[in-house]
Amino acid sequence: MRITVTSSPKRILFVSSEFGGYAQVGGLGDVSAALPRALMRFHDVRVLVPGYSELLRAAPRLRIVGRLDAFAGLPPCDIGRFETVDGLTVYALVCASLYERDGTPYCDPSGADWNDNDIRFGRLASAAAEIAIGGADPGWRPDLIHVNDWTSALAPAYLAWRGCSIPSILTIHNAAYAGVFGRERLGALGVPESAFTVDGMEFYGRASFLKAGISYCSHVTTVSSTYADEITRPEFGCGLDGVLRLKAEEGRLTGIVNGIDRSWDPRRDPHLDRPFEIGDWGGRKANAKSLRRAFGLAVSQGPLFAVISRLVHQKGVDLTIQATESIIRQGGQIVVAGRGDPGLESELAKLAVRYRGRVGVKIGYEDGLARRMYAGSDFLLMPSRFEPCGLTQMYAQRFGSLPIAHQTGGLADTIQDGVTGFLFHDASLAPMLNAIYRSFDVFSSARRLGAMRRAAMKRHFGWQRSAKKYTELYEHAARSH
Repeated sequence: MRITVTSSPKRILFVSSEFGGYAQVGGLGDVSAALPRALMRFHDVRVLVPGYSELLRAAPRLRIVGRLDAFAGLPPCDIGRFETVDGLTVYALVCASLYERDGTPYCDPSGADWNDNDIRFGRLASAAAEIAIGGADPGWRPDLIHVNDWTSALAPAYLAWRGCSIPSILTIHNAAYAGVFGRERLGALGVPESAFTVDGMEFYGRASFLKAGISYCSHVTTVSSTYADEITRPEFGCGLDGVLRLKAEEGRLTGIVNGIDRSWDPRRDPHLDRPFEIGDWGGRKANAKSLRRAFGLAVSQGPLFAVISRLVHQKGVDLTIQATESIIRQGGQIVVAGRGDPGLESELAKLAVRYRGRVGVKIGYEDGLARRMYAGSDFLLMPSRFEPCGLTQMYAQRFGSLPIAHQTGGLADTIQDGVTGFLFHDASLAPMLNAIYRSFDVFSSARRLGAMRRAAMKRHFGWQRSAKKYTELYEHAARSH
């Protein structure tokens, strides 16, 4: 859908379960910190996020501006407000019994989902609706709410159930996580029984937060154009393809690619052994040398491949494991950083022992190390089975590491095959190896390798273009609602 309208400033409530720099698990936190800041140029945008312990500790001068009463099985909570150093207003949903816990925003310290996640994120969505109605911060009421993934997707439904006609945008960052709970939980969430239908939040006999958001919101976005098309098909829609197909037919499904923030700049990144610019391949070699040393790899003139990823099936880590022998046999080396499935972690650890000096593995993620890996590697392996948008491939190109990726979702939209990276059409070993062989061929030619690195590093993945597209969408939603 092409939207071309002149926008006027809006009051936007941006709702997320993560917020980069304060409480984050993955890419949603990056988006929730960067997109609202880019939107500040056009709108009065404010972020609502749960008051996790780490966020409350880091929040400067938090002050309580509102109180929300208990609702159904949702406990009472306070609305705290603070401003970041660059002027972004953040609302923290303060409720110690729900959010001030050890662990991640979604899981306990053992990695198991919190057994009351429906209440925790039902409370977040309900709070968003109450702010939108005007019952939380008496000095401010939004013109539109923008919710993200299942954890806040129930907000448009709460608005509809309360008869409020404020327009709402739902961004799906990953349709595989639908927020599915038993029907018996509806009462505690304050969901009317009439909403448990195929046109509401019923999902194969259970209740889905994400389906409710899709059903009741004004417009759905996803984080790339290709993924917007993919999720209307059974192989990618995760059971939601039917309702998403209907949304697309109505002209209410749009793909907008994410951006990356300005800190991803190899010319001035303080984490690098030696910052560098386009054409400074000596600088890249210096970073490659220190990266090999950090991972205990031998000195080598061959290509260095990197994996920076959650170690899960979706990311195709098993394909990388299968491809390792071929990469090593041709003179390549591999460095891996990430955390995820214990079985995959174990398999990677075994590879590091088997190919000592040629494969290095660090279980865990640390931002500075990731940046050094982008700066020092020649190629980034990203054989994701599906990838709604992906940020890793954009980071890699910005630092001159050429991605080797499955042609899906945002990978297809942000990598130019043979120009800024290498794409393969099927998430299986043979096509992946073919792309890897192509990368070895390019590596053997300094001229071709340099040309691809230059093209990759010149790509612009800033947030301003995405913010303009969202601004156009906000205006369209407001005029159509």
